[in-house]
Parts: sequence; structure tokens; C-alpha cells
Amino acid sequence: MSRSWERKVRKNMEQANKARKKQGSTLINTSGGSSVNDGLRFAGRNFIVPSLLIIFIVGYCFLMLTAPNYVPDTMFWVTIGCYVLLAMLFFFRKPYLKVGKDFVQSRRFTGDKRMPAADIKEIRVHKDYVVVMPQKGSAWTFSRVLNRFPTEQMSMELTTFAQKNNINLVNQ
Repeated sequence: MSRSWERKVRKNMEQANKARKKQGSTLINTSGGSSVNDGLRFAGRNFIVPSLLIIFIVGYCFLMLTAPNYVPDTMFWVTIGCYVLLAMLFFFRKPYLKVGKDFVQSRRFTGDKRMPAADIKEIRVHKDYVVVMPQKGSAWTFSRVLNRFPTEQMSMELTTFAQKNNINLVNQ
């Protein structure tokens, strides 16, 4: 195929994806035939936020139930149930980093985000954490201590990813 044809196809896909995004439907895959499942996925475990929520729940119960004139009503138990469900949501929804051929993808607080290799300024690799620095926006930090990520395996994969895509790699 000629390059001009590929540019036309890419341009039309981008226009179609903009329209689909406005309508809320699924996007067309623009990565040239690669599927959504390609790439290596590293999963962690979020236990800090659920622990803090459980501590908050215990403190809330202690303060409310030791008040002299307070009688627990339905709203008290609904509030506790909602906080327990929120803690379970954070615990069972694992954070991850997926390293593909020309992208990295992660679950951020607002949802799954994908960053192409062209948008990455540098990758910092340390024994206990890995940081992906984008051109714009805040850094993506993956920590062994906070989220139980396998940072040694991640650093090896991100090193090869940086070499393939000519991204600045900083070993600390």
C-alpha cells in the first residue's frame, strides 16, 4: 500500500473516531490491525485507599455510637454500607500497566488511559518504582510499596519499549 493511501485511511479513521466519541459509541482501532489485547499487562493491588476507608468507617462508628444521645437509624447503616462498598470497589479494581508495541495503557482514577509512544517524554526506572513522564500532564507512577506492582519485570519491559521507540530512559 502507498503511504498516501495509509494517510487517507488514518485521517478518515480519526474523523470517524471523533464522531463516535461524541456519540458515546466504541472507537475504531487505529493502531494498524493490532487488537486491544496485545501487549504485556502488569497488575498491582490497591490496598491503601481501602484501608483508609475502613479506618474512617471504624472512626465514624466509634464517634457516632459513643455520642450520648445518638440512636443509630437507617441512614447510619446505609452510610456505613456505602463506604464498605466503596472500599471493596477500590480493592477489587486492580491498577495495571499494559505495555504494547507503541503504547502504554493504565487505569487512572477517571478510567483507562492510553498513551502512545510519541507522547512519552521519558521513563524513569528505579528498584521500587517506575515513572512514565508524558509530554503534557502528570506523571504515571507505579510503585511496589503502594500498589504491589512487579517493578523489576516492568522495568525490563519498559527498557525494551523505550529502546524500540527512542524514548529517554533514566535508571536511578
